[in-house]
Amino acid sequence: MTASDTEAVRRILVVQHEDGTGPGLVGDELIRSGLSLRVVHPWNGDRIPDSLRGCAGLLVLGGAPNCDDDAAAPWLPAVRALVREAVDTGLPLLGICLGGQIIASALGGSVAARTQGPEVGAVPLRRLPGADGDPVFGAVPDGAPGAQWHWDEIAELPPHAVPLLTGDDCRYQAFRVGERAWGVQFHPEVLGDAVADWSRSDGPAVAGAGGDPDAAVAAVRAAEPALRAVWSEASRAWGRVVREHGTRG
Repeated sequence: MTASDTEAVRRILVVQHEDGTGPGLVGDELIRSGLSLRVVHPWNGDRIPDSLRGCAGLLVLGGAPNCDDDAAAPWLPAVRALVREAVDTGLPLLGICLGGQIIASALGGSVAARTQGPEVGAVPLRRLPGADGDPVFGAVPDGAPGAQWHWDEIAELPPHAVPLLTGDDCRYQAFRVGERAWGVQFHPEVLGDAVADWSRSDGPAVAGAGGDPDAAVAAVRAAEPALRAVWSEASRAWGRVVREHGTRG
């Protein structure tokens, strides 16, 4: 195996949609496990690659745009193309919040605005039968908290997708498509400081929709020990999928 081949086994392409929504805890754990991240910032002029050649995995992060709003985020068609390529080729894929919505929509599901207003804070997640034996979410305990900050939600999963986690106020919190593609509605990458930053910028809109941004921040801070423990392990589990697939490839 050449040096370039070795790097391809380790390099994950990360799509970050806006400032303040980086890979966070998930990225830290992937790097600690020996993987490398190539983060592209398309809102800031970075070009989305035409293909995933030379990548070991694809991580699509969250952000404010609707997953189908190509006018607000003109790079979304290129991201959808990479998502389809990842699924078609079996390359490990993880989509977080907006990223999960992009996966659902690009593969035949649907996403809708939440009529009840935004879901924010730390919310207990419930295991579904599909989580048993799942390579990434199989060890997530029932009732584990998920940090939330979203106005849209997945309304319908793609055909043949397997629901893994649900919540009391949002039906699809995690799902898998095929063997190596996962989408989540919540934010496994964030802790209290990140949510506090979002509250400073987005808090008035949340409050105007009937939510309590201060309570949301407090809930995430209180849940930090569990958030760190559960989603660090899930991040490492996805990293193992990336490494094992790259080694076999």
